Amino acid sequence: MTAGEAARIIAERLRGVGIDSHRLDARLLVAEVLGVEANTVFTRPDMALTPDQAARLETLSNRRLAREPMSHILGRRGFWTLNLRVTADTLDPRGDTETLIEAVLSRIADRHAPLRVVDFGTGTGAILLSLLSELPNATGVGVDKSPAALAVACENAESNGLGARTEFLLSDWGRDLDERFNVIVSNPPYIPDQDIDGLEPEVAAFEPRLALAGGPDGLDCYRVLIPHMARLLAPGGIAAVEVGMGQADPVASLFTDAGLVVGAVASDLAGIERCVVAGHP
Repeated sequence: MTAGEAARIIAERLRGVGIDSHRLDARLLVAEVLGVEANTVFTRPDMALTPDQAARLETLSNRRLAREPMSHILGRRGFWTLNLRVTADTLDPRGDTETLIEAVLSRIADRHAPLRVVDFGTGTGAILLSLLSELPNATGVGVDKSPAALAVACENAESNGLGARTEFLLSDWGRDLDERFNVIVSNPPYIPDQDIDGLEPEVAAFEPRLALAGGPDGLDCYRVLIPHMARLLAPGGIAAVEVGMGQADPVASLFTDAGLVVGAVASDLAGIERCVVAGHP
C-alpha cells in the first residue's frame, strides 16, 4: 500500500465516525509511521509502506477511530512556537489558550526585564513555557497538584531549552508560595461538572477530569485561585486567567472582590471572551 492510498482509506474511516479533521489526521498518522513530515504524504503519495509500517498504522488509526486525541496518539502537540509532549495525564493544549499568551505579552512594556512568572495548573507547561520563550530574562514556576503532569512539564521545559529558567512545584494553587510575581497566569478547570460527559469524546473520555471539572457552575477553581493571585501579585504586575464561554463577567467580579482591577477581557479568534486580565489598583 502507498502513502496516498493509506491516507485516503483512513480519512474515509475517520469521516465515517464524525471526525471533522479526517483528512489532516489521516496524513498525520501516515506520516508518523513513515517518519516524514505530514506534507510529504501529499507531495509523495507513491511512498510504499512496509508490512510493519502498515501494521502500526492500523493500530494508530484504530485508536483515532475510538476518538482518542491525536496529541495522545502522537504524544505531542504544537503550541505557540513550541513542540510539547502530551500524555493522558495532561490537558491537550488548545489554540484558544494562545489568546492568554497574546494578552499578557501585549501588556509587558519591557520583554527583556528579569520578570518572575508563575503558572497555576501548569499541565504540560504550555502557558509558562510559551511566555518564557518570549521573555528571555524571565524565570518561572509551574504549579500543579498532579505529579504526573509536573513530570511532563519538566520534560517539555528541558526539550525546549527552558529548563534552566523553570522550576516546578507540587502544590494546590498558591498554598505553598509567598513570593511576589510580576506575571501570574492560569488556565484552571472551568467546565461545569454536569457538562463534561456531553463534551466531544476526545475530551470527555480521554482528558483528565482534574483538568476539566470546575464545580457546579464552573467557577469553583477561580474562587480559590484568585485570592492567591491577589496576594502574590507584585505591584504593577499582570494576572490573567483563561475562562469558558459566558464566564468573563463573573470571573471579573471575583477579581474585583479580591481587590484587583480588571484591565481587559480578550476574545479568541471565534469572538468568544476567553481571557480576563487584572492588576492592582
